[in-house]
Amino acid sequence: MVSLGHGCSPQEDQDVLVGQSKDKRRQSKWREYGSISDPAGDTCPTCQGIGRIPRGQETQLVAVIPCSDQRLKPRHTKLYVTISVAVCLLTCALILFFLFPRSMTLSPVINKSVMVFFTPSTVEMKVTNVLNITNENFVSVQAHDMDLQALIWDTVVGKIKISNVTTVRPRSQKSITVEVPISIEDVGLNGYCKSSSYRIHTLFLHLQMSMKVFYLGHSEQLSIDTFQYIDCGTNSTVPHLT
Repeated sequence: MVSLGHGCSPQEDQDVLVGQSKDKRRQSKWREYGSISDPAGDTCPTCQGIGRIPRGQETQLVAVIPCSDQRLKPRHTKLYVTISVAVCLLTCALILFFLFPRSMTLSPVINKSVMVFFTPSTVEMKVTNVLNITNENFVSVQAHDMDLQALIWDTVVGKIKISNVTTVRPRSQKSITVEVPISIEDVGLNGYCKSSSYRIHTLFLHLQMSMKVFYLGHSEQLSIDTFQYIDCGTNSTVPHLT
């Protein structure tokens, strides 16, 4: 009998047998499952041949991926962590810089005027002072509850209280004008201010001031003492720096 086709050598026959044996071992190790379009093979135990995971089993199934998968080896991890830490530190530093409480200053500027009025038993005066409130913070400051009292030789001759003073904008300075009524009832001082035999009627006035400021969720009290010379014998005093 004569067969048509190419002849095979013994070595080629051995290679074919080896290849078939490997395919059989591979088929025995890995079972091929059928699909919806091609139902040949066994049914997939996960999706039962429907091509999707049944509802309610998402938390019960575990996905297995090879160790060589790039998702297990994220790139630039150290760089991302460093950038995140640097951004957090910078944000915290900026917040502390802008919200850190800074000093508030209450300072006298000038004795603007002194108006004098004589009554039969007293000397009445209205002392007008200009004060500066300096805000070094990056937020607005509310000034309130200002108490001011005037003393002459340790004797209180005038008091004033202001509930709502003003609002100072961030990083700015604001001037306020305060008028203090003074009444001198002492007989000796009355005679001194009303006497025409004295050419100079100067009094040493001591002003004690305190004020509360509210900013950044907390309250702070500012206090200052200032000393002024006033003329109680005329109806005005020339402004001068304190």
